[in-house]
Amino acid sequence: MENYTLDPLNPRTLDPGLSDPAIVVKNLTMAYGTNVIQRDLTFTVNRGDVFIIMGGSGCGKSTLLKHLIGLIEPAIGQIFYGNVNFWEMGEAERERFMRRFGILYQSGALWSSMTLAENIGLVLELYTNLKSKEIQEIASLKLSLVGMAGFEDYYPSEISGGMKKRAGLARAMALDPEILFFDEPSAGLDPISARLLDDLILELRDSLGSTIVVVTHELASIFAIGNNSVFLDAATKTMIATGHPKILLSDCENVTVRRFLTRGEAAPEGGEGACFLT
Repeated sequence: MENYTLDPLNPRTLDPGLSDPAIVVKNLTMAYGTNVIQRDLTFTVNRGDVFIIMGGSGCGKSTLLKHLIGLIEPAIGQIFYGNVNFWEMGEAERERFMRRFGILYQSGALWSSMTLAENIGLVLELYTNLKSKEIQEIASLKLSLVGMAGFEDYYPSEISGGMKKRAGLARAMALDPEILFFDEPSAGLDPISARLLDDLILELRDSLGSTIVVVTHELASIFAIGNNSVFLDAATKTMIATGHPKILLSDCENVTVRRFLTRGEAAPEGGEGACFLT
C-alpha cells in the first residue's frame, strides 16, 4: 500500500487504488465482551455521500463510528475502504491508513493552550515533512475554508461554540482527508449555528469531493445534509433501515423508523420489518 503524502497545492490527495464505494460494512457485530451492542450490520457508503448514522439514544451510533475509524475492533464482520480490508491490516499499516480520515468530535477537541493555527499545525508537524512557513499557510487556508480567516491567533476560549466546531473541522481537514467523520456536530449549538454548520458541510462536500459520515439524531440536519443513511435500533440490536432519509420518511412503514423521523408524531400504524430503500 502506498504511503500517505500531502500535496500542499492540492486541496485533496486521492489514492487511485481506492475505488467506489468508499466504505462497505459486512455482517458487523459490535460488542463489549459478551454484551452485544449491534449485530448483522451490512451497508455501503458511496463516494461523495453524506452518510447519516442515526437511531435513538443508546443504540450504538458512536460505537459504530469508533469501529469505522479504528478505535474498536469488530467482534465479528468486516469493514472495507475501497478494496482494503481495514481490520486485516497490521497495526502500523492501519495507523498510517487512518491518516486518510478526518474526525470532528462533539466538543471540537481543540487544545486549549494552543491557538487555532497551532491546533491545525500540530497535525501537520506530526505527519508531514512540511516546513514551518508551509504549515502556517495551510493552517490559514483551512481556517478560511470554514469561514474563519483572520482567527489564526485566537485561543479556543476566545471563540464561540459554533466557531469551535468550525475550527475543529478545519483541523479535521488538515491532512486533506478522503473521508470526514463527524460525531454529533450540531450538539450544543443554537439552531442558526447548526444550520450554518450544515451548510458548511455541504459546501465542503461539493468543493472538495469528500465522503462524509455523520453521527446525529438531529432531524433538521439529517434531512438537510443526508443523502444516505443507516438506522440502528436499540431494541432489536440491529439495523432496521437504510437509504435516503427523505425516502425513508415517505416510504418506510417500520413504526420505529417512522416515529423517529417524525419526532413521535406519526400514527402508530406500521409493521416491524426492515426498510432497505434506495
